[in-house]
Amino acid sequence: MKILVADNISEKALQILQAEGGWQVVNLPKQKGASLVEEIRDADALLVRSATKVTAELLEHAPKLRAVGRAGVGVDNVDMEAATRRGIVVMNTPGGSATSVAEQTLGFMLGLARRIPEADASLKAGKWEKKRLTGSELRGKTLGLIGFGRIGSEVARLARALEMQVLAYDPYVGSRLAGEQGVKLAALKEVLAESDYLSLHASLTPETRHLINAARLAATRRGVRIINCARGELIDEKALFEAIEGGQVAGAALDVFEAEPPKDSPLVRHPRVIATPHIAGSTEEAQEIVGISIAEQVRDFLKYGAPRNAVNLPAVTAEEYQKLQPYLELGEKLGSFLAQVAGERVEEVRISYDGGLAEVNTHLVRNAVLKGILNQVLSEEANLVSAGALAQERGIEVVELRSARRAAFSNSLGIAVKTESDTVSVLGMVGLQGAQRILGINDIDIEAPLKGVILYIRNQDVPGVIGRVGTLLGDCQVNIANFALGRNQQAGEALGLVNVDSPVSPEVLEKLRAISAIRTVKVVTIGP
Repeated sequence: MKILVADNISEKALQILQAEGGWQVVNLPKQKGASLVEEIRDADALLVRSATKVTAELLEHAPKLRAVGRAGVGVDNVDMEAATRRGIVVMNTPGGSATSVAEQTLGFMLGLARRIPEADASLKAGKWEKKRLTGSELRGKTLGLIGFGRIGSEVARLARALEMQVLAYDPYVGSRLAGEQGVKLAALKEVLAESDYLSLHASLTPETRHLINAARLAATRRGVRIINCARGELIDEKALFEAIEGGQVAGAALDVFEAEPPKDSPLVRHPRVIATPHIAGSTEEAQEIVGISIAEQVRDFLKYGAPRNAVNLPAVTAEEYQKLQPYLELGEKLGSFLAQVAGERVEEVRISYDGGLAEVNTHLVRNAVLKGILNQVLSEEANLVSAGALAQERGIEVVELRSARRAAFSNSLGIAVKTESDTVSVLGMVGLQGAQRILGINDIDIEAPLKGVILYIRNQDVPGVIGRVGTLLGDCQVNIANFALGRNQQAGEALGLVNVDSPVSPEVLEKLRAISAIRTVKVVTIGP
């Protein structure tokens, strides 16, 4: 196992990885003349901070790469689409620098309120401008937060200690949670209109880009002060500069910018703007925390397969992943079974989760089903990360259904695959000691082990078919491990699943197809 560390992380973080026997840890910043492109060719995992750009072009040189670990929150430096497409898990460390960023936010607010940078520069220039540099208190002022996650919550806690009133806009947070922290949730319009200080803590998405623009700046309380320690692209910098010049905004404190480093920016040089070079999370404590955290996450993923804080997969704990593992195997095997039986271009996949399985995070199970289907029809390999994107790319519609009570079997998983000409369905469950079993096909009750080589036989429901199949296989030295039967009496059709101990040759298949009552015979191979 090779782990490539492309940016500086703490020594303790390196020691966590180096403690794993047989693992090669390459610390690129310490390797003179080492090339990232060359070293990544046989790497299993890549650890970065913000300096290294994980581009689609770089990933083209990394055929073995399974994980990218970002020691920090933002993953702007990682091409998420390319990583997902190649089945690479991308993990970050949310919350590791929350205290550091919150403290810088508070420092910015104090700096703006008391005009500390301006006073410092004035005094160093030989001036004594005591009257001109009168400030204001934070006590009694209203702080508006856009984004109320870990950092926003910590900023609120610090602000409340200074007796500030706190409003927050976050469409993904409940009012009860905010109320427990003494924070009032409000619409964005209200937060803009009522805030003396406006602090941004939202993630960057297409919807939040230039969230603070000319129109929204015009809707703020006149004299508002704006703080941004989140993402530079949240603010239209030209609009902010004009709002400061026009007096609508009294001042701003910025740690992040649309382009970093900013070049010839009049906003950065403005006397009523405090600017720092993206250092809000750069404290010794925060870097230690995020370094250790990402090292542990990457280690656990490589050892146990549990993706924690994955930004292109749902976050699950090691315990949750262990609980889901049998159903991931079941989903993949059922998907593989159906793809081999259907045998045509898949248009739709319908997945139903029943019993207790309906109440857990099933996103990974969904991807396991798609992985099983796609790996029967694609030349490239799908995995739990890439399966969803590959299905979408190929126009396969995925429908998910849940019912905690519907199934006669608890924790069962049903899958239906619709092709251009037919729909085939299968129901399965995890049995004793984790054994995967088929419970039904096309609404026909039939129970069989979901493993090894399986003959799938559809035939007219007439006497003698079972005997002829058994005799033929015996004559051809094919040993039967299990023979399961199901009937659709209304249609006059029977279904057989025959588990055999060895591969079935094309010659044997032709002999089976020659039996007049048999309509379909297919060989399905399920991995261990």
